[in-house]
Amino acid sequence: MKWDEFFVTGDPLIYGAMVSIVLVSLAILFGLTYYKKWGYMWREWLTTVDHKRIGVMYIICALIMLFRGGVDAIMMRAQTAAPEMKFLTGQHYNEVFTTHGVIMILFMAMPFIFGLMNVIIPLQIGARDVAFPKLNAISFWLFFAGAMLFNISFVIGGSPDAGWSAYFPLASIEFSPTVGNNYYSLSLQISGIGTLLTGLNFIVTILKMRAPGMTLMRMPMFTWSVLITCVIIIFAFPVLTIALLLMMFDRIFGSQFFTMANGGMDMLWANLFWVWGHPEVYIVILPAFGIFSEIISAFSKKNLYGYSSMVLSMAIISGLSFLVWAHHFYTMGQGAMVNGFFSITTMAIAVPTGIKIFNWLFTLRKGRISFTTPMLYSLAFIPIFTIGGVTGVMLAMASADYQYHNTMFLVAHFHYVLIPGAVFAVIAGFHYWFPKVFGFRLNEKLGKIAFWFIAISFNVTFFPMFFLGLMGMTRRTYTYSAETGFGPLNMLSMVGAVGLAIGFILLVYNIYWSTRYEPRDKTGDPWDARALEWSTPSPVPVYNFAVTPKVKGRDAFWFSKKNNEPLSDEKITKIHMPSNTGKPFILGIAFFFLGFFLVFSWWIPSIVAGIAVLIIMATMSFDRDHGYYIPVEEIVQTEQKLRGDTV
Repeated sequence: MKWDEFFVTGDPLIYGAMVSIVLVSLAILFGLTYYKKWGYMWREWLTTVDHKRIGVMYIICALIMLFRGGVDAIMMRAQTAAPEMKFLTGQHYNEVFTTHGVIMILFMAMPFIFGLMNVIIPLQIGARDVAFPKLNAISFWLFFAGAMLFNISFVIGGSPDAGWSAYFPLASIEFSPTVGNNYYSLSLQISGIGTLLTGLNFIVTILKMRAPGMTLMRMPMFTWSVLITCVIIIFAFPVLTIALLLMMFDRIFGSQFFTMANGGMDMLWANLFWVWGHPEVYIVILPAFGIFSEIISAFSKKNLYGYSSMVLSMAIISGLSFLVWAHHFYTMGQGAMVNGFFSITTMAIAVPTGIKIFNWLFTLRKGRISFTTPMLYSLAFIPIFTIGGVTGVMLAMASADYQYHNTMFLVAHFHYVLIPGAVFAVIAGFHYWFPKVFGFRLNEKLGKIAFWFIAISFNVTFFPMFFLGLMGMTRRTYTYSAETGFGPLNMLSMVGAVGLAIGFILLVYNIYWSTRYEPRDKTGDPWDARALEWSTPSPVPVYNFAVTPKVKGRDAFWFSKKNNEPLSDEKITKIHMPSNTGKPFILGIAFFFLGFFLVFSWWIPSIVAGIAVLIIMATMSFDRDHGYYIPVEEIVQTEQKLRGDTV
C-alpha cells in the first residue's frame, strides 16, 4: 500500500482536519506534562471503575462527537444551500452524510444517554455502584475504541460512503472498494459489544441492587425507562453484531452473504439492519422519555400523572419496536400483505407514545411550573416531537410512502423525532443533573439563550425539508439545478443550521463560564427535586450514600423532605468499594489495534493484536479483586465537608 492510499490526500478540508488533530493532540500532551497530571489521569480516570466518572467520560465523548457530527451537518447544508455548489465533491458528500448519521446516533446520542445512565441510575435506586464495576469500565473503553477507530477513517484510508444504513450492494467491495466500509463494520462491532455489556450490567443492577423498600413500581421513571431499554439492547444488538460480522466476511474474506450473485441476498442485510435499527431508535428515545418524566414532575411540583400507564406504554413500545422494521423498505417489492402488516404495527406504536404525551400534559395541568432551562427543553419537546410522530404516521401508510420514500420529507421526519426526542432530552438531563456531578449549576441565563437558539433554529433548519420532499427533492442529493426551485428553501435550511451551531457553541461556553463563576451548591438539592439522587451531597462522593436509604413509597426523597423524616435511621459503618484497574483501558487499546489492522487486512499484526486481546481477557478472568474499605472517620469527614454540617 502506498502512502497516498493510506492517508487521505487531495482535499483541503482533510488537510485542515489532519493539522487540527495533530495540534489538539500536542496541546493535550503538553498540558498533561506541564501541569504534571499524568499520574492523576491514570489514577482517577483511565483506571476508574466509579460509575460516575465513567458516566462523565461517556458525556465528554458525546460532546466531542456532537461537534464532529455537527461539522458534517454544516458541510452538507453548505453544499446544498444553492444550486450547482462546488463545496464538496460527490464522493466527499457521500462520506459526510454517512459519517454524520453513524456518529450522531451511535457515537453521540447513545453515549450521552449511557453517560446519564451511569451517573444517575445507581443513585436513583440507592446503590453504591453498578453490579459489575469492572465490566462497566470494559464497556466504556470498548465503546471508546470503536468510536476512535471510526473517526480516524476520514484521515487514514477514507470514510465509509454507503449511508449510515450501509445498504448492499452499495457497501460491497465491488461498489465501495476502499477500506471505508471496513471501518464501519469493525468499529461498530467493537463499540456494539460494549453496548451489549452495558445492557446486561444495568439489568442486573436495577433488578438486584435497589435500596430496601424500593419495589419495581416505586422506581423513578428514568430507571424504568433504562431497564426497558436494556432489555431491547440485549435482544437487538446481537442481530447487529452478526450482520456486521457477515459484512466483514463479505468485504475482507470474499464470502457471498449479501452479494447480488452466487446465492447472496442484498435484502438480507436490509432486514438484519432494520431488525436492529428500529429498536435502536427506541434505545435512545425511551431513556429520553424517562428524562422528560423526571424533569416535568420535578418542575411542576407534582407526582407524575399515570405512573402505571407510563410503565405499561414503554413496555408495549419496546415489544412493538421489533415488529415494524419492514416499513423502512415498503418500496422494495414485498407485496401488499407484508406491507399492510407492517403499516398496521407502525401506526399502532403511536398509541402508547400518545399516552405518554397526555400523561406529561396532565402532569403539567395545575402544576406550579418553574420555567428552568431543563423544563424549557422538556416543554419544547412535546409539540415538536408530536410533529415528528404525525409525519411518522403519514410515512406508515405503505401506499403514501411510495411518494414520500427517499425524499427530504423523510429526512425532516426522523430529525423531528430524534432531535427533540433525544438531543433535547440529553441537553435537558445534562442541565438538570449537572450540579449533582460537579457541585454547581450551569448558568440559567446562558442556558435559556442557548435553548431559544437551538429550538428556533431547529425548526428553521428542518421544517423546510418537509416542503422540499413534497416538491420531489430526494435525500442524499449533493447538487441540483436552479430550475428545480429547491434553492430558496435549502438556503433557509442553511441559515437554521448556522443558528443551531451558535446554540451548541453557547452550550459549551456555558460550561466554561459556569465552571469559573457559578456559586457552589452545598444543599445537594438545588432544584427541590423528588428522587433519591438528590439526597446525596454534591458532588457525589465515591460511595454515593453514607447510609443506605430505606424507601417507603414513590418519590421517596420528596416525601422525606416534606414530612421531615430521615431516609434512614441506621448508623454509619465502614463501606466496601471496588478497586480501580487499568486492564479495561489496555483491553480497549488492544481492540482498537485489532480493528485497525483488520481494516487493512494486515494479517500478522491482526493475529498479534487478537492474541493480546485474548491474553488480557484471560488474565482479567482470573483477577480476584477484594476491593477496599472506607473507614467511618473518612466518611464522616467527607459528609461534613460536602454538606457543610455535622452528620
